[in-house]
Amino acid sequence: MFQYELKKVFLKTGGRAALFLILILVGITCYFAADVYYVNENGEKEIGSGAVRELRAVQKEWAGYLDEEKIRQVIAENNRIRHSPEALSKELVKENIAYGWGQGIAEIRNLLNCSYAEGFREYDYYRADALSEDEAGWFYENRISLLKKWLEDEAEDMFSEKEKEYLIRRYDSVQTPFYYDYMKGWTQLFEYSPTVIMIVMLILGYLVAGIFSNEFAWKSDAVLFSSMYGRNKAVVSKIGAGIFIVTAVYWGAVLLYSGIVLLYLGADGLQCPVQADRSGWKCFYNITVWQKYLLIIAGGYIGCLFISFLSMLVSAKTKSTVLAVMVPFALIFIPSFLANINSASVSKILSLLPDQLLQTEMALNYFSLYTVAGKTVGAVPVLLAVYTALTVMLAPLVYWEYGRKQIG
Repeated sequence: MFQYELKKVFLKTGGRAALFLILILVGITCYFAADVYYVNENGEKEIGSGAVRELRAVQKEWAGYLDEEKIRQVIAENNRIRHSPEALSKELVKENIAYGWGQGIAEIRNLLNCSYAEGFREYDYYRADALSEDEAGWFYENRISLLKKWLEDEAEDMFSEKEKEYLIRRYDSVQTPFYYDYMKGWTQLFEYSPTVIMIVMLILGYLVAGIFSNEFAWKSDAVLFSSMYGRNKAVVSKIGAGIFIVTAVYWGAVLLYSGIVLLYLGADGLQCPVQADRSGWKCFYNITVWQKYLLIIAGGYIGCLFISFLSMLVSAKTKSTVLAVMVPFALIFIPSFLANINSASVSKILSLLPDQLLQTEMALNYFSLYTVAGKTVGAVPVLLAVYTALTVMLAPLVYWEYGRKQIG
């Protein structure tokens, strides 16, 4: 029965086309994720694997702990480049040559722009150019002081006193100095991970939508429900097929995407703290790059399982494949429209919707806080716990709903 359910999905032209579409879209996403360039000593832009090797080599030269001495060296190097004749020239080629000299410190320079910004939510690309070596000692202190100032002014009414203390405590507890390494493979992987996971979810919605409704559409429900195992083993087989499809397709697509990007750009830096890159500088979750990756793929899988089970429940209840297909679209796109509502209450609700699991990379950077059993926690652990439990609860609910269906 289990194999029969899989054949019904994948032997259809639509099922095979859906798998082919995933491969095409993952391939396109990999192309954009791998779009990395290097500017050589002549100011010329290079692309391809050779450019990746060159970029990795120059950034590896600055790998290590970002202590005061290293920050001082980066500021000195940036000032040397900024005051060079090439950087001061109005000629594009010479400006590109100067830009090329700074590629090794480019990511650390971004961190300087974040740390020495005028405000917590501000970013000035040229802020690092105004720094002196004597300011190197304030690198980590600035991260905390900017947060405190933001919580006292702009975000004064956004958080309770307990939540403010929690955020400051999380910032204080991060281990310093940060260890920095070349991380381009991971940063590019993270940037496009929500795209891949949402694409997979939308196509999964199509694949599982008909598992429980096809018999009604084909007018074969009477045969199924009048058979010996039509209301028990057959239903279990359908649920098992749904789980297998979600698991196989999700992990196949995600691991394919991860493998291509990391093999091409490199997997260096997996033990670096997420705060050692500009994209995670403000993150209050004290995790490594590798742990961030695990959270992203685990969150995506739980989100895909939950939404797929919800689609199967709608399919079983309404006997409609069309309505079941619409479930993932509604859960993914409707919250994006509601996000325009400027309300703290609405934001707290939206941060707990299942679409956030598909965008765990972004959710890790949101300051969404909740109080659970007297403890203040971020949204990500709440999402993982809640939707794991709900997914487990949906399985027997789908079984019960379909097993009690009447013929016709």
